[in-house]
Amino acid sequence: MNFCHLLVVLGVSQIAICGFAKPSPETRPNIVVVLADDMGWGDSGTYGHEIIQTPNMDKLASQGVKFTQGYSACGVCSPSRAAILTGRTPYRNGVWRHLSGVHDAHLRESEITYPELLRETGYETCHVGKWHLLSRQQFENPDFPQVGEQGGYDYWMATHNNAEPSHKNPENFIRNGEPVGEVEAYSAPFVADEAIHWLTEVRDDKKPFVLSVWFHEPHKPIATDIKFSDLYQGQKKKDATYFGNITQLDYALGKVMEALDSEGVSENTLVIFSSDNGPVISSGGSSGGLRGLKRNDFEGGIRVPFLVKWPGHISPGTVSDTPVIGTDIFSTVLDILDIPQPPDRTIDGVSMLPVFEGKSVERSVPLFWRTHVSPAEDRVAMRIGDWKIVGNDTMKKFQLFNVQKDWQEKNNLAEVEPEKTAEMKQILFRTWEDIVEEGPNDWWESEKNKPMKGAKISY
Repeated sequence: MNFCHLLVVLGVSQIAICGFAKPSPETRPNIVVVLADDMGWGDSGTYGHEIIQTPNMDKLASQGVKFTQGYSACGVCSPSRAAILTGRTPYRNGVWRHLSGVHDAHLRESEITYPELLRETGYETCHVGKWHLLSRQQFENPDFPQVGEQGGYDYWMATHNNAEPSHKNPENFIRNGEPVGEVEAYSAPFVADEAIHWLTEVRDDKKPFVLSVWFHEPHKPIATDIKFSDLYQGQKKKDATYFGNITQLDYALGKVMEALDSEGVSENTLVIFSSDNGPVISSGGSSGGLRGLKRNDFEGGIRVPFLVKWPGHISPGTVSDTPVIGTDIFSTVLDILDIPQPPDRTIDGVSMLPVFEGKSVERSVPLFWRTHVSPAEDRVAMRIGDWKIVGNDTMKKFQLFNVQKDWQEKNNLAEVEPEKTAEMKQILFRTWEDIVEEGPNDWWESEKNKPMKGAKISY
């Protein structure tokens, strides 16, 4: 039996999804996934920052559920984005690194995304913002499958990676294969305006829709409209710029939410907001006290803001400490629509529908992370229940934490709990072996999980 079919129980009991009636074709919900770029768990008033103003995230949390233990699938961006679309952990889906250089890594054509599956059932699909699932050369080559074909989108406007030269007046957007040129705007509001344009003027309002809004903020190089940085007068210039950048992102989120309201579709729309990985502390980001930052597999690199709104299905103002992860978005969307999961591949995510009712979930594959640019100390991690094991780059040295009690990962229990450590190591090794079996083995055998030679690293 394949290891990923062995049951790893997370929670106290098996939960049957019984509280949600499957929608009829006429009432199928719209799906909106909004993603920040390098936004830390502590980078908002919503998650406890004492200075940063995020009124729209606050509002979204008040209308749905705020997860206090929501995770990205990787400590860097490209892998976590691929996991959201496919429900499959990084490396299993072909993306193990951030895709910025000269190399062949990309979201494989054999992967199946949830926009593809929903489009086959009559949904219209749109992506706006950062993409980062192709190398730069592939993104700029019209002969290579682009965002629409790669992700399953009818309409798209995207950048390969960061907004260039910065968030101010970016000049590297491509819309449906055609360069947009320099725009006189800041990135997040511009991306929001494109989403609103599609919502109000392009889409067929008789069809349900999928909308992906992947902002660039607060990834560096940071540029912030003065009307937002001025909200933080008295702070150091760098901090005012960063804090304002988060508020700029929050403002753009609010524009999208207002457009959903004005179009009369909010009450039948699932909205998910999260981040692709943890913060860059040198830019001014905050992990909210968690250990680590972007590129880490300690909590600070992978625990991120995670908000979900679905009117009539999620009690407003709910707070949940149930662990969820970006890969769960795929399974949740398919479960809502009663679409079978692809039977020919391992799906690592699980449906969040039970969690929306305050129940626990079961996972056949444990929460797992392997970030190729993590420091040697925490190159791999796995969580089952309250327990998290963290391994080094050679997978020979391990630390064990009870992250429910020790959320800052201060107390290594590996020697105190030798039996639990041995159990977790065994499961971790078998999980990784299973992932490798489906991943690009030619790369694994030649590079042994090092960054690809000749690749230009751009963080």
